[in-house]
This record gives sequence, structure tokens and C-alpha cells, in this order.
Amino acid sequence: MAHIDYYLSVLSPFVYLAGTRPAEIAGRHGATITYKPLDISGLFAAVGAVPMKERHVNRRELRGQELRRESKRAGKELNPAPAHWPTNAAPASYALIAAQEDGSGDVGAYLAAIGRASWAEEKDIADEGVIRAALEESGFDPALADKGLLAGAEAYSRNLEEAINAGAVGVPFFVVDGSERFWGQDRLEQLDDFLAGKL
Repeated sequence: MAHIDYYLSVLSPFVYLAGTRPAEIAGRHGATITYKPLDISGLFAAVGAVPMKERHVNRRELRGQELRRESKRAGKELNPAPAHWPTNAAPASYALIAAQEDGSGDVGAYLAAIGRASWAEEKDIADEGVIRAALEESGFDPALADKGLLAGAEAYSRNLEEAINAGAVGVPFFVVDGSERFWGQDRLEQLDDFLAGKL
């Protein structure tokens, strides 16, 4: 059985656009998936990537066009300049880690709800009420927003180190069985084909 490590940031519009497809792909092929939220600024610094505000205007404009096109392809509403972005990613990330450990709901659905709150609903995903609503919507006890904060912080830091060691250069980033790497929501078809033995 294949295993997918899914490195992500709850702040990423491309993680939002990936939606629940990574879990659906894993399910089709009997693969397991572990969600690994991380500090995207830390990843950028480690691999030599330039933060958004420091990128050349050409790259920022291209990103805007790609978001418009990809959101249409995914059938998802997306505001390219949401009211509460960037924000503190840690609380929603810690809740994801706690939810995954709890296992009573749908982690992929939680991640999708958090992305939708940020990129389509103009909500601040650092707000406890927003996190609690996303947890409840995806089948978890909303109280998980306040549980395991120390363990969440430790896992969040560990995920960044693991991502760097696994070869991640951005998010969403998928690693199958510790070796085969896929970067971006636009590589999900490749991930699907790889798990099917076509690549």
C-alpha cells in the first residue's frame, strides 16, 4: 500500500484549489495520506524561494493569472486578494494536526473548509470561531481547536524539517513512499497516474 506525505500551508491558495482531491486520489488507489502543515515562510527561506511581497512584478502578475485560471478549472470561487491574508497560520495548522490525531472526522474536508474560509468567504483563519466552525463542518469536535497546542507546535516545526529533507520546494507538495515527489495542485493528475502504475 502506497503512502503519501502531503506537505502544505493553510495559507496557500494552491492548497485551497487542491481541495479534497489528494484524499480522493489516495482513496482510489488504497493509499494512505498524512497531512503535514508547515510554516511556508520557513520553507521558502530554507530552499531559496522569494516571499510573495519580494517577487518581481512579472511573477506576481503571472501568479494572479494562474489563480484565476486554476480557480475556474477547479470550479472554486477565489478572491486573489482576500481581506485576511496573510494571517497567522499556526492556530488552523495546530487544529489540523489535532484533528488528524483524533481521527473522528475528515481531515481533507477540514483543510478544504479552512481554505474556503480564507479565499472565498473573507474570513480570518486565525480566528478561533472560524477554526471551530471548520472542525465541526468536517465531523470533528470543535474543542480540538484548543487541544494539543504544544504537540501541534512541535509537529508543525518537525513538518518543516521533514519537508526540507524530503525535497519540498513549495506547497502543495506530495511525496509517495518517501521518494517520488509532486509539486503543485496541477500535478495531481500525475500523482493519480503514478499511483495507478501508469508513470
